[in-house]
Amino acid sequence: MASAAPTKPVRTDKAAAVEELTNQFRSSTATVLTEYRGLTVAQLKQLRRALGSQATYAVAKNTLAKRAAAAAGITGLDDMFTGPTALAFVTGDVVEAAKGLREFARANPLLVIKGGVFEGKTLSAAEVTKLADLESREVLLAKLAGAMKANLAKAAATFQAPLAQAVRLADALRAKREGEGSAE
Repeated sequence: MASAAPTKPVRTDKAAAVEELTNQFRSSTATVLTEYRGLTVAQLKQLRRALGSQATYAVAKNTLAKRAAAAAGITGLDDMFTGPTALAFVTGDVVEAAKGLREFARANPLLVIKGGVFEGKTLSAAEVTKLADLESREVLLAKLAGAMKANLAKAAATFQAPLAQAVRLADALRAKREGEGSAE
């Protein structure tokens, strides 16, 4: 009778790291995976500052990050967990965080954006770049408000038009009756 292969027990520090990463995956609006090979500690510090309050940037072991993503119910990232991986957990504006990563990658070509996940959908590196090309949430909301205001003004003008036409018709009928009454 063959015995089952002994499973390697997960050390408590690794279990705690997986639990922390799982919580970050769950609480983030988006997560961007990057390769940071060749960046100095000072450059990583600069990147964290560039992301500001929009995201937290954490270096993680691939095996632990894979486990955490699976525990958080995120699929499709396994192929991206190669090489030295760091994760940008975005809790603020996704577009602003993507812009921050893209700008930093332009200035520091050693930072490679691998891809990520946004609202449960896996993103390629090109899709993360497309997110960075969008306007910020505030600008999009301002444009939406302006469009809604314009549409309301058009609606008000449309509703007023029949009333104005009815008034002009009533004036024309009154003028016609007055003209008929004086013609007699």
